[in-house]
This record gives sequence, structure tokens and C-alpha cells, in this order.
Amino acid sequence: MDEDYDGDRFSDAIRLLLLIAAVADPLDEAGKATAPENAVGVLRAESRLQKLDFWLRNPDYLADELLNDYERSHEEILLGLAADILDSDEPEVCAIPMLRYLFGAFEYLDLALSVLVAPRLLVITQRRTDDRVLQDNYFLTAKGQQVAQQASERFPELAWYTERALLVRALAEATGHSAVALRRRQYLQRDYAETPLNETIPSIAARARARLAALRSAASSQGDAA
Repeated sequence: MDEDYDGDRFSDAIRLLLLIAAVADPLDEAGKATAPENAVGVLRAESRLQKLDFWLRNPDYLADELLNDYERSHEEILLGLAADILDSDEPEVCAIPMLRYLFGAFEYLDLALSVLVAPRLLVITQRRTDDRVLQDNYFLTAKGQQVAQQASERFPELAWYTERALLVRALAEATGHSAVALRRRQYLQRDYAETPLNETIPSIAARARARLAALRSAASSQGDAA
């Protein structure tokens, strides 16, 4: 394994830790009784992790979904959050493209997750039958939570991941918690849905910026008319 690959693996591990720390559901006392030792939260299902990671890795798609929600609700904060992303070079500088597979954006995460499992920042359990795995469960430990918090506090570039992961969480909560609901929403994006299998899902930054400009203009016109 070459050094560049190792670097990517550790970068991916940090991103996944910060994402899971932001989106994991807290465990109550009953949940802790059946969870691994020192677990404080859980994210269930690899397919859900993949869908959430897609929005974190693709700020242009995240911003465009915020614009979708703005058009439905007309909440100014959503327009502002999308503008924070699209008025910067974030969609270009921070993008980590993903391939499209049969059930949407996907990347093998096992090596990156192993970096988190070894020091017990994360514990992965499986619900399975004799024949196959039905669901992976990603348990965040108290140690993992502490490392994620310290990383965000000490390094501004990592704090960005946490901030965006919290936006991803809010978007997911508005969509529905299941991986199926997230997949359906992501497939409503034309560029995403029309990407051939095993090819990179393209950027929509230019389209999203044009859409933001149009929505701003419409909002300004309505304000002037009032």
C-alpha cells in the first residue's frame, strides 16, 4: 500500500468520525444496556452512512437540496446557508467525488473505518442471518466522541466538517431517517440519477449557483414590490 493511499485512508477516517459524531443518535440507558461498552451513540445501516457521506463530500448537492427546501418553505435561513456554500469555492475545493452504483453513490469504506475501530473510537456490529449481513451498526464510543470534539475545536479545517455534517443531519431529518428515503431524494437530482453505473457523479455547482442567483433575484423583486 503506497503512502498516498494511506493518506487518503486517514483523511477519510477523520471525515467519517466527524460525520458519525454529528449524526449518530444518542443512546438512552436502555440502549446502552445492549450496546458495546462505552458507546454513546449509533448510526444504523451502511447504506445510510453512504448517503449522508455523499452530501458531506459534495457541497454543491448539499446546497442545491437546501435550495429545494427553501422553495418549499421560503425560510430565509435556508437561502443563506446555501449561499454560504455557493458564494465560496467550497464546491470545488472541498469536493470528494463518488461513483454511482446500483443503489446510488457508494465507496468502500472498510479500510477507513478500520482506522477508527482499532483504537475503539468506533465499534461496528452486525445484524445478520447465517447467510448474509442484514445491517451494520456504527457505535460511537465516548472516546470517539471526545476525539471528534477535540479535533473540531483545535483545527478549523476539521471544524468545517462538523458544521457541514450538522447541516447534513438536519437535511436527513427533514427527509426521513431511512436509507431508502435518502436514496429517493438523491435520485431526484437529474445529474445524479443519469450518471452511468460505475462513473463519477458530476458536479452541479454551476447549475446550483445559477439557481441561487435566480432565487435571490426573485426574493429581491418580491421585497421591492412589498
